[in-house]
Amino acid sequence: MSEFRAIIADDHAIVRRSLGEILAQIGNVEVVAEAENGLETIALVKEHKPDLLLLDAAMPLARGVQVYGEARRWSPETRVAVVTGFTSTGMLADWLAAGVDGLFLKSADPDEMQRGFTEILAGGKFVAQEVADKLAAEPEREELTAREREVLALIASGHQNVAIGDKLFISPKTVEKHRASLMAKLGVNSVSALLVHALREGLLDEHRQL
Repeated sequence: MSEFRAIIADDHAIVRRSLGEILAQIGNVEVVAEAENGLETIALVKEHKPDLLLLDAAMPLARGVQVYGEARRWSPETRVAVVTGFTSTGMLADWLAAGVDGLFLKSADPDEMQRGFTEILAGGKFVAQEVADKLAAEPEREELTAREREVLALIASGHQNVAIGDKLFISPKTVEKHRASLMAKLGVNSVSALLVHALREGLLDEHRQL
């Protein structure tokens, strides 16, 4: 009987298979379930309460951060390692701030993943080297406010100032001030650049991006 039980959650079968093969190399881990969307992941974590959840940051039906929160709620002892295709330093930093036990890019070396998963199962935390390097190289920027993030998400979704104001119950003039603040903080000078940033930060519907 295996010492540890794991669930792999990713909407791509090839990724689930690859992660399963890495876990098999550890030798004492049984994959008890696989999930291809966020709601299924939550249900399986609630049912199995695994020792380890390998979680994609972007799946259909529930955003990765929502799945993470529900996993913590239903199975607080489960160790969670996020394996993501997103390379945004902002999103990576947010995952670490949320308290995940491990953070890997999908491009990580399988040997590094194996070492990381082993360390996480032993009670430690692990940040893949590529993730650490990206975070270390990112120049520090002024944090966006919650309202600025809302405005940015709506801009990225194609809403104009009047529509954004209606949704957030603020005036178009206030929206324009937020837009100017966003451009200043992010060091961009066009809406297209704001769109690029919104994509990198996962402010659009995540499962349509990767």
